[in-house]
Amino acid sequence: MSIVPEDADLQMQWTRWLNRRNNAARDHLIVHYSPLVKFVAGRVGAGLPSSVDPGDLVSSGIFGLIDAIERYDPERGVKFETFAVPRIRGAIYDGLRQLDWVPRSVRSRAREVERGISELEHRLGRGPSDEELADHLRITTAELAKWLSAIAATTIGPLDRAIAAGAEPAQLDGPGSGSPAAVVEDQELSRIMREEIRKLPEREKLVLSLYYDEGLTLAEIGSVLGVTESRISQIHTKSVLHLRSRLHAAGVS
Repeated sequence: MSIVPEDADLQMQWTRWLNRRNNAARDHLIVHYSPLVKFVAGRVGAGLPSSVDPGDLVSSGIFGLIDAIERYDPERGVKFETFAVPRIRGAIYDGLRQLDWVPRSVRSRAREVERGISELEHRLGRGPSDEELADHLRITTAELAKWLSAIAATTIGPLDRAIAAGAEPAQLDGPGSGSPAAVVEDQELSRIMREEIRKLPEREKLVLSLYYDEGLTLAEIGSVLGVTESRISQIHTKSVLHLRSRLHAAGVS
């Protein structure tokens, strides 16, 4: 195996690890790439409440880094950092789920909004407007905006994890648990999820597409659509809750 890192010492450590699985070399690589974990944890943490300890994010991310080092094959022609970042990020999201950092009151409101969207869609034959949803929940549109802002932090990460955040922690035990995160890993049900996205209102569908498919940040989407980042965050949150309700109706959750 051959690898071209930044310096000769790092190349030597990679060679010792790749050829002989030398544990000391692996430890050296973990230390060397730990700033990458801190960088990814910082990006993830930017969308979380202050109650979440950044140290917990880094600790979870280290497990993703170790997994990346153990699985990395330079012969595939992919730079290690490119290979590692998704694994680090995924480990951080998994760690968040295990921490159950979402307050119960926020999760309860998320379910209320999701249920309201489902009931109104059944009654109206279309997705409800913010005004209709707020009226149905017997709150003002300003209160709905605050609810969505509070719920927003639960909808970070890949779409399957964002959907799964609406389930109780006890249901998030992996494949076979019955949680949305577990079932959408199946190709057929992933296809169903994409079909349900296409049925969402145009604005919600557009925000999901720009965020998950095009990789734009919420701020960038706000610039494209001419609204504030906080408003895009609310639309994104409502879109995820709407999708949860549709998947539930389709028997996916």
